[in-house]
Amino acid sequence: MWVNDFGEAGQSILKSSCVLVTRVGGLGSVVAYELAAAGVGHLVLAHAGNIKFSDLNRQLLMTHARVGTPRVDCAAERLRELNPHIQITTWDENATCGNIEKLCSGVDLIVDCAPLFSERFALNRAAVEKNIPLVECAMYELEFQLTSIQRGTTACLRCLYPEAVGHWNREFPVFGAVSGSVGALGAMEAIKILTGIGKPLHSRLLRCDLRTMEFQTVQLQLDPNCPVCGSPPER
Repeated sequence: MWVNDFGEAGQSILKSSCVLVTRVGGLGSVVAYELAAAGVGHLVLAHAGNIKFSDLNRQLLMTHARVGTPRVDCAAERLRELNPHIQITTWDENATCGNIEKLCSGVDLIVDCAPLFSERFALNRAAVEKNIPLVECAMYELEFQLTSIQRGTTACLRCLYPEAVGHWNREFPVFGAVSGSVGALGAMEAIKILTGIGKPLHSRLLRCDLRTMEFQTVQLQLDPNCPVCGSPPER
């Protein structure tokens, strides 16, 4: 609250905010932890499946003792240990066109940490159609990218990727420090958008190669013929 353009008003906004984080793996674990630490009042966590040993190099809300149990349950328990005042809603499922209405119900912002384009496209469409701000995070090996999407103001994910990109799979090579880096930045984007401080990555794509510590910001253009954010949206 000592940050000049944040103060008690910003903290109050976070306390009254509801954020959907999907998923809560390497990226989402860090996003959810940072948002809980910042005082976001309600987190909705969506991630299917149980913890595996191979998750533990990067999924910081998961523990060795909980291998074989649902990820979202372990994540919620760890977050409540940090912030016992937080409200947490868990869904042991990943985002799909069939459940997106339920996952997005009542949320003020979405942080997309899903690896598959089917999930990312479903979240992008819901964000555009419901006018919910979306922070879009992605990583691969030692690279990551980050952007923020707002209907009517920015390009959406479909403008950037008209079709799914082949190498983005559910399992891929990555260091935990990479997911930690972009996860922290994604949480900061969410805080900025919710409270109005700073300048979000609207129509800008932040790219980083951590092998060389090279950062690049790419200006994005809204596609007027986009089937999602063009007019009218495809249904």
